[in-house]
Amino acid sequence: MEHVAQGQIFVGPSSEELDWDALYADLAPRVYNYFRYRLARNADLEELTSRTFERAWRFRGRYRQDRAAFSAWLFGIAQNVRIDYLQSRREHVPLTEALELPSGDRTDADIELDSDLAHLRRLTASLPERERELIALKYGADLSNRLIARLTGLSESNVGTILHRTVQTLRARWSQPGKVLP
Repeated sequence: MEHVAQGQIFVGPSSEELDWDALYADLAPRVYNYFRYRLARNADLEELTSRTFERAWRFRGRYRQDRAAFSAWLFGIAQNVRIDYLQSRREHVPLTEALELPSGDRTDADIELDSDLAHLRRLTASLPERERELIALKYGADLSNRLIARLTGLSESNVGTILHRTVQTLRARWSQPGKVLP
């Protein structure tokens, strides 16, 4: 059903009818994880998550349910926030230096997990941009292939195929220390 409000057409529930508290509770951890997969700088992740939801709230009148699910619309905003963030930064800490920062008291399990994550970051850093973005959306943001397809303009089948091949490649390279993807 269409609603007309102040010259704008809303299809389905208007942005004012959305339960923003429930949407935030459901999607904030996924947006945070998306940024964590894509940026790996913990100091900025909460700020970027916050910026994403602030933009969504500010532009809530532009959300159209007939075009995409709310989560797809929100992750489109998150992608733009990430791009803006990267363009605004002049200084970049190399990933190898960031991984060597002191961490305080840690258990062996924490150290092993960090080592595995560092290895995975090295492997994914050598992937093409498209594959890194798909990995972040699938495993960081926990989006379905259908939503990823809407965000990227790829077909759902293509998303699944690329993710499958990328994961297979990462698995094959996992046990080959020191080697990164070509």
